[in-house]
Formats: sequence, structure tokens, C-alpha cells
Amino acid sequence: MQEKTKFEFGKWRSFLWPIHPWELKKFLPMFGMFFLIAFNYNSLRSYKDTMVVTAQGSGAEAIPFIKVWVVLPCAVLFTLFFSYLTNRFSREKVFYIMMSIFIAFFALFAFVLWPAQEYLHPHALADKMQTALPEGFKGMIAIFRNWTFSLFYVMSELWSTAILSVLWWGFANEITSVGEAKRYYGLLMMGGNVAGIAAGYAAICFSGNLFYSWIPYGKNSWDQSVLFLNLTLIGSGILTIVIFHWLNRNVIRPEEARSAATLQKPKIQTSLWDNLKVLAKSKYLLCIAMIVLGYNLSMNLIELVWKNQLLQLYADPNDYNSYMGHVMIIMSFIAALSGLFLISNLIRKYSWTRVAILPPTIVLVTGVGFLFFAIFQQSIGAFFGIAPLLLAVTLGSAQNILSRATKYTLFDATKEIAFIPLDPDTKIKGKAAIDGVGSRLGKSGGSMIHQGLLIIFSTMGASTPYIATIFLGMIVIWFLAVLSLGKKFEQLVSERASAV
Repeated sequence: MQEKTKFEFGKWRSFLWPIHPWELKKFLPMFGMFFLIAFNYNSLRSYKDTMVVTAQGSGAEAIPFIKVWVVLPCAVLFTLFFSYLTNRFSREKVFYIMMSIFIAFFALFAFVLWPAQEYLHPHALADKMQTALPEGFKGMIAIFRNWTFSLFYVMSELWSTAILSVLWWGFANEITSVGEAKRYYGLLMMGGNVAGIAAGYAAICFSGNLFYSWIPYGKNSWDQSVLFLNLTLIGSGILTIVIFHWLNRNVIRPEEARSAATLQKPKIQTSLWDNLKVLAKSKYLLCIAMIVLGYNLSMNLIELVWKNQLLQLYADPNDYNSYMGHVMIIMSFIAALSGLFLISNLIRKYSWTRVAILPPTIVLVTGVGFLFFAIFQQSIGAFFGIAPLLLAVTLGSAQNILSRATKYTLFDATKEIAFIPLDPDTKIKGKAAIDGVGSRLGKSGGSMIHQGLLIIFSTMGASTPYIATIFLGMIVIWFLAVLSLGKKFEQLVSERASAV
């Protein structure tokens, strides 16, 4: 992955801004699109958890049930729907359709579902179900009890899969060469992290416990916070469509535009089954899938333990969301600094394997530290004379900040670069299968493990030792997948270079 940028740029220019002047017309719109999409993604991350975890009769236990029984089936349906659209429309039209669906939902939620929640949520029936069923089924009942919140959670998760991973990165990989990606993607990741800082500040401002009586919406500050969020999501989505339209019309070469519209060559037909067959037959794609699975499953295992501790400390939704906003700001700030001064240069100067091995290493070190304290927090707290719950939340926050910062820089960049050398058919089908279903299987796999342990042990605390064991096993698989893919990637890049 080494690139001789020293002959193209000066020392500091190569380090901070390795973009040619004639590339700005292409790069800046890409940067703007990614910033807006990442802003929505980070905003939704904070609100979806707060909405579900702090809802009546709910808690962190509801998250694994939602991810297994609602999000996973919806992710499969999305992949089928995406395949249907891509077989009939150009990538540009597919982008417009998918963005419009999400914008319409956020409007529906803000102006219909949220105001009518008292009439739509079956609390009386859910209370009867809770009385009849064991305590371990509390999370499952919470999905039904607060079904509109569950739906918002699903759409928030699908924004990550549909818009960020599949549509945006699919489009970026299509119009970007490997050489450009090594220079572009680090800066794009930095833009995404700046968007995370902005989203964190927005969450804090929206959750300021201020109720504006002159706004004819809601009964309390949390109601208006949800309104402000959805209005921001809608505006950001519309602006993203505008930039995307301009980029397609004014920057992408006519040959590329005609190819995207299937005017010059046959359109690649896709289906979920075809995508999965391509994935199953390619060791290269299977390695990418295992890396994605490793990250999502290991992080999902740890995050639920942390969020359970966090809810005990901050039960009010405004306080919970505000704390998540502060975590997001710190995480994004660290990631942005890394992207500016470190990530782009690591990607350009070192091999793919050396860079891609860093994320599992960081997740391993921070994850083991947090889980060790979570298991023995009472003993450690008594020994040092400190409040164990506050320290557990702090350590969990630190783990989440460092691991997420690594994900938004090194992990995402190396994963997307790994797709670029593939032929168009394999790239489209493999990415749809991995990002559409594979990543969701990782998250749902972790949720399924939590779900089973909750049914057996009833509480998150009692199941934490078993979670730690599974976590370590998944990290080992992640390491092996990175080492295997690194060899295949360097070989494939060499073959493509010699064929040109």
C-alpha cells in the first residue's frame, strides 16, 4: 500500500492535504456528502439507544431482542429490496429512492408516531404479558410495548447499512481508484469524525432540558428534542440528495454516467441468493465478511454490558442522551485528530495488513480491561474506596470511545480499500451481501448470545463472565481473518497492476 506522494506534494502537503487542485471538484462534494450522512448516522446512534433503553417497561435488555427479532429480518428484506431496485434502476436512482424512504419515515415519526404514542403503545397488554412470562423475557415484551420506538431503532440501524455502508461506500468505491482511495479515504474519515463531533453537540443542545412553550409541539423537553432531531435528519438528507445530484451531473465523466445508467454495457443483475453465492465461493470475500463479523459481534457483546451500567446511572432520557453526546464528541475528536495526523499516512506508507491489524488489537486491549472490571467491580471498588458504578461507566465509555474511533478511521478505510481491486460484479454483489447481511449477522449474533444468556441468568451482570469468554474467541477469529486477507489483497493488487 505504499504510494510515492513525496514526488507529487511537499512534505506537509503530503501529510495534511494530499489532494490535487483538479480533484477538488470531485473530492469536496464527496466530503460534503459523507459529512451529512455521517452526521445523521451519529445522531441516530445516540437517540435510538436513548429512546429504547429509557422507555417505559424497557431497558438495555431490549436491545438484543430488537436486533435479533426485528433488525435482522428487516436487514434481509432490505437486501432483497435493494437487489430489486438495482436490477431495475441506475445506482443514481436507487440512491434517490432509498434516501426518500428514510426522509419520509423521519417526517412520519416526528409528526404522527411520536405525538400519538400514548394511543399506539399497548402498555396494559404488555403489563399482563410481563406478569405471565419470566423476567428474562422483559426485552422481548419491551419491543411490543414500545413498538414505534422499536421501528425508529430499526430505521436508525438500517441507515447505517443502507445509506452509509451500501449506497455511499458503493458509490465512492465505484468512482474512486485504489490510488485515489489511499489519499481520499483518510480525509473522508476525518470529515465523518468531525460530523460526529457536530452530532454530539447537537445531542447535548437538544437534550438541554429546555421546553419552548412557543413551539406547538410536545409536553416536555424530551418531546421537543425528538422533533429537533428529526427536522435535522430531514434537512441533512435533502441536502445530501442535492449534492449527490450535482456530483453526478457535473463531475462524473460522461462515460461513467452512461455506464451507471446502463447505456453502454449490460447492467449487473443481483439477487440476495446470487450475492450470497458469490460470497460463499470467494475466500477473499469470506475474509472480509469474517473481519466485519468480528468487529460487530465483539463490539455488540461489550456495548450492551456498558449501556446496562449507563442506564443505572442515568435513567432520565435527556441525561442519558446528553451523556451519549459527550461520549460521541470525545470519540469523534480523537478519531478526527487521528485521521488528520496519522491515518492517511499509515494507509499510504504501510501495508494493508499492518494497518488492518490495529483495530482488533485496540478492541482486545480495551475490551479485556473493561470486562475484567465489570466482573470484579464490587471487589475493586471496595479495595480502592470508589463508587464501582461510576468507574464502570467511565471505563466502558473509554473502551467505546477508543474502539469506535478506530472503527471510523482504520477499520472502515481498510475494509473499503479491500473491495476496490475486485471486478465490478464481485464488488457489487459481495459488498451488498457483506454490508447488507454480514454486518447485521455480526450485531445480531452478539444480540442472540446476550438474549440466550439473559433468558438463562435473567440479568446482564450474571452473564458477563460468559460474554468475556466469547469475546476473546471472536477476537482470535478476527486476527486470523486479517492476516489471511492481507496476503490475498497484496497479491490481487499486484496482479491488477501488472495487467494494466
